[in-house]
Order: sequence, then C-alpha cells, then structure tokens
Amino acid sequence: MRKTRKKIGTPPGSVIFTGNQKVEKVQIHYLKYNANQFEETTQDNHTALTLHESKEELVDWYDVRGIHDTELIQTIGNTFQLHPLILADVVDTQQRPKFEEYENGIFLILKALNFDQEKQAIDREQIALFFREGLVLTFQEDHTDLFEPVRKRIYSGKGKVRQKGADYLAYALADNLVDHYYVVLDAIEEQIELLEDDLLENPDSSSKGKIHQLKKEIIRVRKSIAPLREAISRFSKSDNALIKESSVSYIRDLYDHTIQIMDSVDNFRDVLNGLQDLYISEISFRMNQVMQVLTIITTIFVPLSFLAGLYGMNFEHMPELHFRYGYFVLLGVMFLVAAGLVLWFKRKRWF
Repeated sequence: MRKTRKKIGTPPGSVIFTGNQKVEKVQIHYLKYNANQFEETTQDNHTALTLHESKEELVDWYDVRGIHDTELIQTIGNTFQLHPLILADVVDTQQRPKFEEYENGIFLILKALNFDQEKQAIDREQIALFFREGLVLTFQEDHTDLFEPVRKRIYSGKGKVRQKGADYLAYALADNLVDHYYVVLDAIEEQIELLEDDLLENPDSSSKGKIHQLKKEIIRVRKSIAPLREAISRFSKSDNALIKESSVSYIRDLYDHTIQIMDSVDNFRDVLNGLQDLYISEISFRMNQVMQVLTIITTIFVPLSFLAGLYGMNFEHMPELHFRYGYFVLLGVMFLVAAGLVLWFKRKRWF
C-alpha cells in the first residue's frame, strides 16, 4: 500500500510524513555567514533547539537532515512563519519537483539522484528548499550531506557565495544537485557501453534483463528532470524581489544545464532502444547460423539416406545385390556425393 494514501481525506496543509524513515535522529546544521565571517553549529531533535534569524547582515542556512519528525517540522514552520502547504510538501516525499512563490519567500522541491553500482539502480531523495532575504532552509531525507561542495566553498571563502545573499545560496544548492545529475548520467553511459560490448561478443538472456533495467532507470531520471526543468524555468523567469538581478544570469545557466541533461536522457533512451534492436538482431543472427548448419547437414544426408534406403530394399533381383565390391562402391559414391556438396556449399559461401 502506498503511504500517500494516508493523506486521503485530510485537510490541505496537514503535515503527514509519507516516506521511509532514513535516520534515527534529525540533525539540524546551522550556518550563518557573510563576506567576512561564518559560524556553524549542529543540533538534533533530541536536544533543546535554538532556531532564530540573525538580525545582522548575515545569511542564515538551516540544513535539516531527516523529515520524519513532523512536530519538529511544524516547530520550524512556526518559527519562520512558513505556509502550511510548504510544511505539507516538505514531509510528502512523493512530490514532484516544483517552484512556488509565497508572500514571505520562495519554495522549491528538487530530487537528488545517485546511481547504485551494485544494484544497477538509481536512488532518489527529495530535497525541499525555502529561502527569503537572509534565510535559507533545506530539508533532506537522509543524513548524507548532499551540499558538501557548497559548504566547502563557504568555509574557504572561494567563489561568490560569501559575497552574495540567500537567493544566490539557493541557486548554488540547486546547481549542486543538478551537477550531480551529470555524474549519474556518466555512470549510466558507462553501463550502456559495457552492455553494448557484451551484446556484440556474447548476447544472452541476461543482456535483455540489463537493457530493461537501464530503460527503467532512464525513465526514473526523466521523471525527475522533466518537472525540474519546468521548475528551474519558472525560477529563472520569476520577477520576485527576493531574486536579485545579479543572480538571474546564473539561474538561467542552471536552466540550460537541465535542458542538456534532458537531451542526454532522451539520447540514452534512443540508444537503449537501439541496443534492444541489436539484441534481437544478434539472437536472430545466431539462430540463423544454427539453422544454416543444421540445413547443410540435412542437405548432405538427404542423398546419402536415399542411397542407403535404395539399397536397403529387400528385393531378390537387384542388379548390384550380388556384386562383390558393391558395398565399397556404394560407400565411395556416398563419400563423393557428400564431398561434392560440401565443396559446392563453400563455393557459395554458405558456411
């Protein structure tokens, strides 16, 4: 039973967790920074929480890892005056990527992808992101830090993150997730190349299963990137005052990346369809080779069977029946017939 059914009949904005609990403790990583300083602390839902917005010219970033604790999510929502629909979407892991504007901020749902080499499957994780002037909230399902590259840039002071506001941090976080799509696509491309080599060398029943599995994973990627492209498009075209003009060009570049990824996904889908046709062709070719060998053997033995059957009839008066060397003559004729057929087949290049 799908967990989303728990929401049937509930009022809009009900905060009901619909995913699988992936962490025991919900961790909240708090980072505040500007061009000259940064400060970082870590809390969890088993201790007293301190949630607030800085009054200085700083950017506050709360990174929540684990979304199963609905009371904590509501506490965060009350602290930062988040709309109830935002909270409902944060804990609903079946949401599709989207971009929404509210009176006091902008909300994004994104999907983080990771390719599992052992399972040959793609793992998806929902990421919720809310930002307004001086504040960014991110919600991850797992404890893994998906935003580590951005965090390192803040630590080192490299790049533009420390010099810009919350809108640029939101862009940087979304860009980090989209960049990882390229890593996933590279892993899929590698598997496709290995599969293509296997098909050309030794196609078997497992090859068909691998093709089907990769096609399913490509569909999963496409289901994530298609609505994401639409969401980033709306993000890039928004005239919301929270998005500064200096960040718009970066967001448009992010939109271009989503288009490139979408094109790659469609190309991989076409390649896999071609590999499926190649598999069918290889199997048919091998079957034709087997049938060709069996046909040649049958063709050779037809005249031999005719001669054997002819002289195996039990008639008393047969011309060669009492010929002293008749058996050896018949064997010689059969050998010459078989050799002649083999030479003829080779001349025709039938084998």
